[in-house]
Amino acid sequence: MKKLVNDVNLVVDEELDGLTLLYPNILQRFPNSNVILRKESPVKGKVSLVSGGGSGHEPLHGGFVGKGMLDASIAGEVFTAPPPDQIYSAIRNVHGGRGVLLIINNYSGDLMNFKLAEEMASDDGIEIGRVVVNDDVAVESPENRRGVAGTIFALKIAGAAAERGDNLLDTQRIGERVVANTRSMGVALTSCTLPRVGKPMFALQEDEQELGIGVHGEPGIQRTRMMAANEVATVLYDRVSKDLVLRREEEVVLMVNGMGATPMMELLIFSRKVVKLLHENGTKIFRSFAGSFVTSLDMAGVSLTLLRVDDEMKELLLEPERTPSFPKLL
Repeated sequence: MKKLVNDVNLVVDEELDGLTLLYPNILQRFPNSNVILRKESPVKGKVSLVSGGGSGHEPLHGGFVGKGMLDASIAGEVFTAPPPDQIYSAIRNVHGGRGVLLIINNYSGDLMNFKLAEEMASDDGIEIGRVVVNDDVAVESPENRRGVAGTIFALKIAGAAAERGDNLLDTQRIGERVVANTRSMGVALTSCTLPRVGKPMFALQEDEQELGIGVHGEPGIQRTRMMAANEVATVLYDRVSKDLVLRREEEVVLMVNGMGATPMMELLIFSRKVVKLLHENGTKIFRSFAGSFVTSLDMAGVSLTLLRVDDEMKELLLEPERTPSFPKLL
């Protein structure tokens, strides 16, 4: 295993140091913790947004802390939910008097730990709301769907709503509306390697790919022969657009997300086909972007996310933000 690390036991600690050293004008790290805070925290008079999850998905979540998005993120160990005490610490340190909205990916460990932190904060008199992201159409049952790349849209739009002064209930409602109109699905071409383990989590042959893979290396829904980019794009588009019940003349935001080891060249080739499919369907593309935003360590692969937008979502998407990793929506 070749990894550009110093000590496999310190990867999370050192990456968080690296993040805050790179962006000291935007971010700060709460002492003796894995909590990343907006530099000017707490911001008085606005709803605060808090999210987090296991490390290994960078730039999620820390890369989206800053004005117009998250007020705090909490990093767990690699592919491990952050502990309740650190989530609670994040809530207390960003609370500006108008409540805190938790944006949580739909995994049992995250749900449990955020719930415990929520109860502790509520005991302190802090008003808490929550939005649970479950955009992965690879899982049939909506209540069991994983939160994957679609969480970026929830962070951006709910964050913009909070920044403009919406109250907690309204900020939560628009976050829930974003989740209800977002669908994603991914494919893995290779497995990923946890630093402490030193070997791939699963084996894929040179002529195989895994459809519907999870961001923690969870098995997909089907292992198939290796497909060309256009075929992969068509398969993912068909699943995502069908589940979204995408109709002609509707508007979407398109995100093509690399899983960590996919070159931009390949993401653009994949994007080319998806854009053509949307045009053929008569779907309007409000904005689109490609890059690696919610990764799975060094996995080669791609995910497709579509968000059906209304006028308010479009307005909020275009509101300015100041974070290390959110792309400029030109």
